[in-house]
Amino acid sequence: MPPPIKVELVPHDPRWPEISAVESERLAVALGPVLTIVHHVGSTAIPGISAKPILDLIPVVTSLSELDDRKNDVEALGYEWWGELGLPGRRYCTKSEPETGRRLIHLHCFEDGSSEIERHLAFRDYLRERPEIARAYDQEKARCKSLHPDDSHAYSDCKDAWIKKIEEKALTRYRS
Repeated sequence: MPPPIKVELVPHDPRWPEISAVESERLAVALGPVLTIVHHVGSTAIPGISAKPILDLIPVVTSLSELDDRKNDVEALGYEWWGELGLPGRRYCTKSEPETGRRLIHLHCFEDGSSEIERHLAFRDYLRERPEIARAYDQEKARCKSLHPDDSHAYSDCKDAWIKKIEEKALTRYRS
């Protein structure tokens, strides 16, 4: 498991979608037909709210076993491969700045059709469409950062109940 990192929240950076697109293209070249699409999710994909300056990307693949066969190609792009890391059906990878060790990107790789993809997209889209809920999420993140400024794992756990409550509404909306 990657070690916890200090929680840094910064204002939304309008360059994040562009950086996401560039990284998505690098993944597409490395993985070829195994990769079907890359989704930009998480707080960096929601304009107007603060975020940890770490992109969360969901590479959707044709098959996890084919992705496993391309592990070296992913690592050649500078990623550390963590496997499922407690979530069956996922391959989790992190990319950090080589000089400083500062985390840059989280990959949450799923096979096409995984319900995890829908969950992430529903939450992202729900907050994009509802700025008042996005602001409430921003406040929850600030609260959790104040409680756990040096432990990104505890920070994530702190937000979990809030996220799950909104996710339920988001999934209902997404499916309708």
